[in-house]
Amino acid sequence: MGTALDHDDWIAVDWGTSNLRIWVMRGTQIIARLSSDQGMGRITPHDYEAVLLDLVEPHLGAATTRVLVCGMAGSRQGWVEAPYTAVPCAPPSLATAVSVNTADPRLGVSILPGMKQGAPADVMRGEETQIAGYLAQKPHFEGAICLPGTHSKWAEIRHGAVTQFRTFMTGEVYALLSEASILRHSVGATCDLAAFDGAVEDMMRHPEMFSAELFGLRAGTLVADLGADAALGRLSGLMIGAELAGARTYWQGQNVALIGASRIGALYGRALAAQGVTADITSGEEIVVAGLSAAYHQTEAQK
Repeated sequence: MGTALDHDDWIAVDWGTSNLRIWVMRGTQIIARLSSDQGMGRITPHDYEAVLLDLVEPHLGAATTRVLVCGMAGSRQGWVEAPYTAVPCAPPSLATAVSVNTADPRLGVSILPGMKQGAPADVMRGEETQIAGYLAQKPHFEGAICLPGTHSKWAEIRHGAVTQFRTFMTGEVYALLSEASILRHSVGATCDLAAFDGAVEDMMRHPEMFSAELFGLRAGTLVADLGADAALGRLSGLMIGAELAGARTYWQGQNVALIGASRIGALYGRALAAQGVTADITSGEEIVVAGLSAAYHQTEAQK
């Protein structure tokens, strides 16, 4: 059983495509963690309030509790669309969030907007909250923030604002190649780091050979004794190396922060280190909570 919230307490929510993560907050302190597999991809707009209540109701009191949501709940296919904010701009706060009409008066729900860029056209939704969390911890940071993942983001940060960003479909393409293409017969389960390093260097020197090097993995396992783990290492290195080659203007000669899961963050950090860049690597749920907390309390402090 949960404990009813005090009037100053609130609820932070990260509603992604696959999963829902909730933190019951007392100020900036986490007092309960809740989670579900009921992400945006599994539910309809009419389901959101019921899914949320199913998890948080034990923590609700009679009064209205503020709930701040980031992520795909604000997409066009989500709960309520929270329109994108155009860069250059600071990460969103509660003041820019979209209010949601709920049937239960105990819920005061607001959804943070994502960010958009006109030229080249690009969008992010959810990652801006992680950027806000990093900047809340390091407010004087200037440089590039990379958020590896299914759709990796590179964001330029100047004076606390995102000035431009670019998305690379590295994680999604990697999954398709390793699980659904002919390469699934060639790759192993463990990333050979020496093979990874070599592939990163190949892409930094000759990114135009990306597609040819991919087929080389298949051919190598058939006729050149390329081991399965080495093939996986090369595939990872080709993907990340191609991304780094494309994002060179973001990281070259800049301070770089990496925000992501520890395993993938370590690979990106290794690839950047080979280019002479030492990245500040941050992982874990704390960065998302810090971003939601910064968005919430930025507005609270202005009252």
